[in-house]
Amino acid sequence: MEPMAIALGMIVILLALIFLRMPIALAMGAVGAAGYILLGGASSLIFYLDTAWVDKFMSYELAIVPLFILMGHIATRSGISAKLFGASNAWIGHFRGGLAMAAVAGCAMFGSISGSSLATASTMARVALPEMRKHGYSGALSAGSLAAGGTLGILIPPSVVLIIYALLTEQNIVKLFLAATIPATIAVIGFFIAIAIVVRLFPEQGPNHDPVPYRERFRAVLGIWHIVGIFVVVLGGIYGGFFTPAEGASVGVVLTLLVGVLTGGLTVRDLIGSLIDTAAASAMIFAIVFGADIFNVALALSRMPTDIAAWFAQSGLPPMTVMLAIVVFYLIMGCVMDSLSMILLTVPVFFPTVMALDFGLTPEHTALWFGIITLVVVEVGMITPPVGMNLFVISSMAKHIPLKTIFGGTIPFILSELLRIILLIAFPALSFWLVDLVAG
Repeated sequence: MEPMAIALGMIVILLALIFLRMPIALAMGAVGAAGYILLGGASSLIFYLDTAWVDKFMSYELAIVPLFILMGHIATRSGISAKLFGASNAWIGHFRGGLAMAAVAGCAMFGSISGSSLATASTMARVALPEMRKHGYSGALSAGSLAAGGTLGILIPPSVVLIIYALLTEQNIVKLFLAATIPATIAVIGFFIAIAIVVRLFPEQGPNHDPVPYRERFRAVLGIWHIVGIFVVVLGGIYGGFFTPAEGASVGVVLTLLVGVLTGGLTVRDLIGSLIDTAAASAMIFAIVFGADIFNVALALSRMPTDIAAWFAQSGLPPMTVMLAIVVFYLIMGCVMDSLSMILLTVPVFFPTVMALDFGLTPEHTALWFGIITLVVVEVGMITPPVGMNLFVISSMAKHIPLKTIFGGTIPFILSELLRIILLIAFPALSFWLVDLVAG
């Protein structure tokens, strides 16, 4: 059987198994192992497995993942989300649609110490939903803003998905974090504009209420100084070269733990729960990473990624046409796959293709640009029916809001995201201008 036929068969079988709800780690590992045997033989697979898992999990960069996950879990259980939402609400909550904007702002700030979309959405929903319901906000705007705001968790540094992309493509994690800053800022502004348009067209969806006195506003800001401090120390230290990303993650865990203990928001039971949740989440991610590694090595043996990259490079198709086709593919697959699985499955195939095309950029700029676009499109999948994970997280916490209403509430935010994708494709410098500025 031809290697290309084997590779295509692997992809088809894998997608079928995913649709049948087989665990993604098991599906990728089993299909990858079968493809490896067909392409290289059983003995080669055994030799590979003998050392591959050690090489993969001894990676220094991979240690960042459980550390940032632990940091997010400690922050979640320390009541930090309530303070972030309270500070945002104190300043902008009284405007029409202001509570929804405050929820988005809270998600952005919480995402800077969480790195997880699902954790950001669920944690902020716990404190913001009751407040929005109390002030008469519609279910669609409440759920839509929280589901969309939750996606900021995987774009605003530190992002677990961005770390995985860096490992897959051998890119600098610090530069990727910097590259995500401007697109993340555009996302927050876009969500604010989407909320403003919705409440202007339908005022009843986000009524205003009495403003908070300025004394309470400043008190709310003072209540989150330590959270801002964690963000500045961790990311400032990483960007400034004072410590590596792994060391920064360790510092973040210690600072978040100290804040939780000193403010009385973190109990021993909470700490134990954070450690258990981190172990479970890390085990799941590592299992998926290892399964994807076997699958991607088998694809590499078939030379499918290399052949596809060479074909596109010689096809004469405009590079932007290829990029748009990849974006459309991601948007479609995002409706049925989770973000991490999609990154692990597609980046080893699409990355060589994009790098083989001439966009008029340096290789590093192309890698950063493609990484940010990929992350943004995957982000859209988190709020796209029928399998947008954030939608079901919000649904599980807002049982009074029908799932159909939640789906409808995300439409303005999906449109905002599509406009952002167009901006990022049309102006690649948005993804690397800050990197060049800091590096220069």
